Amino acid sequence: MSTPTPTAPKTTTPSPVAPTGSALESTQGKTTIADGVVAKVAGLAAREVNGVYGFGGTAARAFGAITERIPGSRSSASQGVSVEVGERQAAVDLTIVVEYGVAIAELSRAIRRNVIGAVEQMTGLEVTEVNVDVVDLHLPDEEDDAPAPAPAPARVR
Repeated sequence: MSTPTPTAPKTTTPSPVAPTGSALESTQGKTTIADGVVAKVAGLAAREVNGVYGFGGTAARAFGAITERIPGSRSSASQGVSVEVGERQAAVDLTIVVEYGVAIAELSRAIRRNVIGAVEQMTGLEVTEVNVDVVDLHLPDEEDDAPAPAPAPARVR
């Protein structure tokens, strides 16, 4: 008759990633990312794509042009960008102005690739959708910063 050999108790080490599979949750804590952070990442990523002239509707662009002229102010990286952020996913809506001559369907695909890549890489959130709303077309002869006409010469001296 043989004697059973004692077996060592099985030990398991806790996984650093929680069972949900999210990179933002672990046994050591949870990371939350504000909507504004995701909006800035998405806005900057979309701006990197050639063919994007600007963001936002007419009123937002006009307001942005005014605030850019104020010393010390900067244009908002999230103008024309709205996001919905959950615990593990994000959805992005972009309102853009396109340069004349750019294929809009190809531009939209490039924007989606860039935005999804940047948001997922920087935040760990899964991007479920990127909606692109083209609201205007910038023509080459439309210059926002066109010089003001020279004042007329004085009629009296």
